[in-house]
Amino acid sequence: MGYLAIVLFAAVFILILRGYPVAFTLGGVSIAFAFAVSIFAPEIFQMSIFYLLPSRIMGVVNNYVLMAVPLFVFMGIMLEKSGLAQSLLETMAMLFGRIPGGLAISVVIVGALLAASTGIVGATVVTMGLISLPTMLKRGYKTELATGVIASSGTLGQIIPPSIVLVLLADTINSSSRGAASVDVGTLFSVAIVPGILLVTLYSIYILIISFIHKEYAPSIPKEEILEFRDHHFVSKIIKVMVLPIVLIMLVLGSIFLGIASPTEASAIGALGATMLTIFQKKFSIKILKEVVQETARLTSMVFFILLGATTFTLVFRTLGGDAYLQEVIMNSELTPVLFLLLVMVIIFIAGFFIDFIEIIFIIVPVVTPIFNAFGMDMLWVGVLIALNLQTSFLTPPFGFALFYLKGVAPEEVKTSQIYKGIIPFIGIQLLILGIVFFFPEIILTTQ
Repeated sequence: MGYLAIVLFAAVFILILRGYPVAFTLGGVSIAFAFAVSIFAPEIFQMSIFYLLPSRIMGVVNNYVLMAVPLFVFMGIMLEKSGLAQSLLETMAMLFGRIPGGLAISVVIVGALLAASTGIVGATVVTMGLISLPTMLKRGYKTELATGVIASSGTLGQIIPPSIVLVLLADTINSSSRGAASVDVGTLFSVAIVPGILLVTLYSIYILIISFIHKEYAPSIPKEEILEFRDHHFVSKIIKVMVLPIVLIMLVLGSIFLGIASPTEASAIGALGATMLTIFQKKFSIKILKEVVQETARLTSMVFFILLGATTFTLVFRTLGGDAYLQEVIMNSELTPVLFLLLVMVIIFIAGFFIDFIEIIFIIVPVVTPIFNAFGMDMLWVGVLIALNLQTSFLTPPFGFALFYLKGVAPEEVKTSQIYKGIIPFIGIQLLILGIVFFFPEIILTTQ
């Protein structure tokens, strides 16, 4: 039975790599495989098992934690429509403009603020690409540095709360744990902040170093231009552009960390706060509201269809004994827990070259979680490591989605090869942070 489960896993993985829709591949192939096994080997798999599927599906639909997904998506898209990113970038650029690489550091900080406000990578990369890339190129920034900064900053929404990735990851770990210790979304949010801050810090340090070594890569903004900007209601601009979004972030994350609200309740606060902020910015209209609702429905439907397909796959995989078989193989191979975790990290990193983070969460994580639990590993630590690893999947060619998003909005003179070259140092920084958290877990676990 275990061999059959591995065959199913391989078939699903190969078909997804071939470009078939993820949701229907997960669910459809699993049902077809189970039907074939029930006909040729009914003693192994009974189709009556699928009577359990409706209750599993309703369990997903009724999951209180997953209600946070559409609300956080709504919050992110509404803030994108408010023009927040452009105003933030203009203000931050003038604050750091005299420093070599100051505009690039501004992009990193704005990317972090947008990550904590929206958590949607695609929206952040596209918005930052449209606003900051032409400006950076116009000011003489090296193309590779400019594109690398924008793409990497846009992926901070993967690890900095409120992150859709962390919500889905926590739910998948919990549903795969089979009675083992659960991972609370709020706690996962709190421990993920440290690696997020480390990433922002190391990105900025790298930009400072490369800008001091090669000043022509990142020219500073002329002093006259900065003075002109600061002469026109500079304090009020800072309050309007920076203070209000930070207050919204504090309300959302602070209410979670202080135990005042659950992540789902905090997501509702965020959705309402983003709408009010858009009204305050005088950007709100019925047309924008309609666009936000439609985009939220589209993204949420995509996530939940994949989740329902993954639920079907997990049911068949477990019924065939796949998790027990893998656990037995790993235990008998005498792999230590650390070596097994390292192996999983390598597999996820390589898979990130070819498939999206959602597929990795819903295909690989349910398979390996029972083994981590059997080893007695801290799933909060494992969850942060997986989230950091998944962040690299947005940047690694050939299918790094952040690279596609940026290329889609970049000027024609920006080549794909330049985007690929520009992202290499930032992938290195992400792997460095991943290594630090891997070898020094107390860095994040002390923040619980």
